[in-house]
Amino acid sequence: MSNNKKIIEGLQIIVTDLAQQADGHAIQSKIFATQGFRKLGDKYAEHATEERGYVDKCIDRMLDLGAEIKNGAKKEAPVYTDPIEWIRYDLQVSKDGLAWLKKLVEEARDDYTTYDILKEYYQDEEEDMYWAEAQLELIEKIGLQNWLNNQL
Repeated sequence: MSNNKKIIEGLQIIVTDLAQQADGHAIQSKIFATQGFRKLGDKYAEHATEERGYVDKCIDRMLDLGAEIKNGAKKEAPVYTDPIEWIRYDLQVSKDGLAWLKKLVEEARDDYTTYDILKEYYQDEEEDMYWAEAQLELIEKIGLQNWLNNQL
């Protein structure tokens, strides 16, 4: 497999960055739930669990490929108390991540097992991006207060 090194490096980036993203979603979940936004809290708690599942899949695949796993350093990420600011931030993270991930999925096209893992992860992230876009559009249509009431 000629792209093995690039694929392993990409999987390691996912393990490092997505582990932090999962922690961030868990933190946001707690903040929103404490503010009374139960639905939003549940959404991000579930999202954190899904992301940890992808971290596990990437670690397993790296081990299959004989790679050394690292617990990489993670840079500080923002925490928000305003749900709208958070959704905007998270939407941009999704957009940036999908642009990068698309290249890695293409690198893995001849490694069917890794390709399937990355494709599934890509589809999940794309769904999250569409959800965030839809929420921001909904806020524009029904107003912030109505949207927040729907999150209780």
